[in-house]
Amino acid sequence: MRTTHLSHRPSGVSATRAGRSLSGLVLACAAASAVLTGCSMEEASCGGGEYPVMTIGDTGSACVPNGEEPPKGYTRYPEGKVPEHVGDEWDTYWQTHTVDEHGKVVEVPAGG
Repeated sequence: MRTTHLSHRPSGVSATRAGRSLSGLVLACAAASAVLTGCSMEEASCGGGEYPVMTIGDTGSACVPNGEEPPKGYTRYPEGKVPEHVGDEWDTYWQTHTVDEHGKVVEVPAGG
């Protein structure tokens, strides 16, 4: 005698649904973790073990390994005015300002 189970589904369907459920659970946990830990999704100006430097007389920037001096033509950002994330207050500010060869903060001429 053959018995038909109403809950029987082909194994491929169950595996697909289980995979989707697991993926959804992982994404939900990652999002909850970011919110609960205060983790930011912002892109850092530099990677771990590096600090940002700016070009003298222009709006360019670079990252230098901690413990190393900035290369020729670059300088450290003034204390308290260091960009930490792309698009933050200081990152935006330094798109229109720079430090001249005397260390003075100056506005960059329009188009320059």
